[in-house]
Formats: sequence, structure tokens, C-alpha cells
Amino acid sequence: MTMKPVNILLVEDNEGDILLTTEALSEGKISNVVSVVKDGWEAIQFLEKKDRYQNALSPDIILMDVNLPKMNGHEVVRYIKSRPSLRHIPVIMLTTSASPRDIQESYQNHANCFITKPVEVRDFLHVIASIENFWISITQLPLNVLN
Repeated sequence: MTMKPVNILLVEDNEGDILLTTEALSEGKISNVVSVVKDGWEAIQFLEKKDRYQNALSPDIILMDVNLPKMNGHEVVRYIKSRPSLRHIPVIMLTTSASPRDIQESYQNHANCFITKPVEVRDFLHVIASIENFWISITQLPLNVLN
């Protein structure tokens, strides 16, 4: 049985983290398609398939930084979880922040989990592999009926 690729939306403004994350995902065991947007407003445009994102693939999972330009990750996850058409998508806050306030706010906004990015590249790659293993291999994601 061939599985369809998992559609991942990466919401990240740091070029180094984009490169590391996409590279780690491309080397993973699971076939995936990664779309990248670099600010919170662009994430909402992507999810709502507005303007240049009319043909965007609906994500099966979202990896999102907290500290983003235009709209921060907290505002974006609040928006996602307030929309019946989007709230089923797991949102993983993947950020350099370890602030108890950011952690608390993420969960209050119904983020599915909060992960502080490790500083060391090897550790960061391990975290991405663990996310892929848990969220894509182990858990059952809801069917994305909007694709």
C-alpha cells in the first residue's frame, strides 16, 4: 500500500532553521511535501488559499515558530483553532523560546504541542526526526477532505 505524501506547512522566518528543517524532513522515512511561509499573515493566506495560494495543498500538519513577523505564532494558532475548516490540523509550536509564558499561551490557544528548538544542529535534526516519527508515523492524522 502506497501512502500519499504528508503535506507539511512550515511557518518560519529564519532561513537557517528553514534549511535545517526541510533537509531533515527530506531525509526522513516518510514521503512529504513541505510548503514554507515566512510570516504569520502569509500562513493565514496559505491556509485560506487566498491570492497566490489558491492552489496550495491543505496541510496535514503545521510546524510554526512563535516569533514571526506581521502576526506572531500565537495569533496564527488562535486563528487556526477558531476556524472549523482548519481546527483539525495539528499545530506544533517549534521555537527557540522556552518562556513559560509562550508555552502557556500556546496551549491556551490549543496548539497541539510546544517544542523548544535545540541549539546544536545534531539535536535539532533529532527533534525533527522525532516529530516526524510521532506525528506522522505513530499518530493517526485526520483525513484532509479539503485537498
